[in-house]
Amino acid sequence: MPGKDHGASVKDDRLYEKLREEGESKEKAARIANAKAGGEDVSRKGGQAENYEDRTVEELRERAAEIGIEGRSEMDKGELIDALRNH
Repeated sequence: MPGKDHGASVKDDRLYEKLREEGESKEKAARIANAKAGGEDVSRKGGQAENYEDRTVEELRERAAEIGIEGRSEMDKGELIDALRNH
């Protein structure tokens, strides 16, 4: 039996539900479910990312906006880094 229908933005409802039950955020569960449905190997780690500490507050806010972190405009650099790492 398939999982709930989470709309067009979630391509693999069953995997999304499993990830949510495991405690993943809605955004992360959707990202993983969509990548897997698109044929990506989601078990492999990605490339090397730039260190958050080397980025400006504006760059961190832009990244936070890309992934939908709320309250980012009120956060200082340390709070942004923490939010990005724990998203």
